[in-house]
Amino acid sequence: MSDAEIRIALYAGSFDPLTSGHVDVIRQALSFADRVVVAIGIQASKKPVFSFEERSKLIEKSVAELVDVSGRVSVISFEGLVVNAAREHGATMMVRGLRDTTDFNYEMQMAGMNSAMAPDIQTVFVPASAGLGHITGTLVRQIASMGGDVSGFVPGPVNKALKDKHS
Repeated sequence: MSDAEIRIALYAGSFDPLTSGHVDVIRQALSFADRVVVAIGIQASKKPVFSFEERSKLIEKSVAELVDVSGRVSVISFEGLVVNAAREHGATMMVRGLRDTTDFNYEMQMAGMNSAMAPDIQTVFVPASAGLGHITGTLVRQIASMGGDVSGFVPGPVNKALKDKHS
């Protein structure tokens, strides 16, 4: 397969922390894309729980728990417009996870704007798998910061990292 035939999907977010829902989106994206570029958005105005380097390592460790995806998932950072990051990394599609109708309404608006700026890049929506639609990074952060058990919401490496951060 030539480089021109490789289907690359970009999946952007803060991933602070990576949740089981995020891993589910990556897993689903690998069913229709040859490669998935996980793009961690960096905003100077936000103070994340995990640094970019920590998030990158946690994503790599957590995704490694999937069936062999060696070479199919990479992690990058980006600032600015996601469509620019997609172009820079050769993506022809951007993957977005949908948990509920609130996500759908917001993501449809975002897809419309992205399509106007980059008509050559398609947005692909994937629904949350059963039992994952209620998980949000914000709630995971809040629960973990108060000493709650988040093991049912995040991959093992992330659960350990959150415990280490909050102990």
